[in-house]
Amino acid sequence: METNSNSHSRRHFIKNVAALGAGVVATSANQAVAAPANILSEDRKGVLVDTTVCIGCRNCEWACKKSHDKESGNIEEYSDRSVFKQFRRPSAATYTVVNEFSNPKNPALPINVKVQCMHCDRPACVSACIVGALSKYEDGSTIWDPVKCIGCRYCMVACSFQIPTFDYNKAIEPNINKCDFCNERRKAGKLPACVDICPVEALVFGTRSEIIKIAREKIQRNPERYINHIYGENEVSGTSWVYLAGRNFYELGFPKLGFKHAPGVSEAIQHGIFAYFVPPVMFYSLLGTMMWIYKRREEFNKEAELAEELELQSEPESEVEEL
Repeated sequence: METNSNSHSRRHFIKNVAALGAGVVATSANQAVAAPANILSEDRKGVLVDTTVCIGCRNCEWACKKSHDKESGNIEEYSDRSVFKQFRRPSAATYTVVNEFSNPKNPALPINVKVQCMHCDRPACVSACIVGALSKYEDGSTIWDPVKCIGCRYCMVACSFQIPTFDYNKAIEPNINKCDFCNERRKAGKLPACVDICPVEALVFGTRSEIIKIAREKIQRNPERYINHIYGENEVSGTSWVYLAGRNFYELGFPKLGFKHAPGVSEAIQHGIFAYFVPPVMFYSLLGTMMWIYKRREEFNKEAELAEELELQSEPESEVEEL
């Protein structure tokens, strides 16, 4: 006999499958799926990264790992500058990294550049994800949902900044990894970990409109220090993380991108692909995807219930009696 929760879950699954089937049948080869409406708040958050201030201490790397329960080691280890010999990208174990570049204006003071997810206003990763595992929120963050993800890795291909990474070392439940804008910390009223620990205030957190204003004022006050370009203000229709520099951004590892949002490209590719699929093939493929999602969701729920039971069992007997 089925439990109420299992019965409800199954009914919910069948209801969604029915809706999915109707949607697939209704979609013709000449129709294109519309991009989601812009839900961004005027008060959405952002971070200004001033590369002329960053000293390359890499404290941000340590704080990011620590706050996301990654193996972080001792903070003293991050003073090792030998890592700058190679250009680095974020990985499954490290959501943000710092790279170093030469400074033509002053060779004794190299340019250090922090790299992480840019949290685009119109993210290509969100547009490319076929199961909605990546979502854009009105506060400016782009968040990945492990329950929905099927591991297709389309987001990795779509990202203009090559940020999402795949955990190839995990045979079971390998995950997509990227900066989540310290979503949980910010919900608790805290600053993003990297911003909070920066000893020289190279990172400024605030509303996106505020940080853009600060960036413009910095350029106006010190035109000899900065190039007249706020990277991320307009690239791919804007990003939540924006940058200032004293050297051409394209010489500092930044991709040269237009002002049109990236989903315009990824959506066109998707529509071209799906336009030539036979509807039954689409339906059964998506049906399999939904089954996978529900299976993963049930596994996550079971893990949460088990963790709660273990926590209750670990409580002192006196506390249990009082309850």
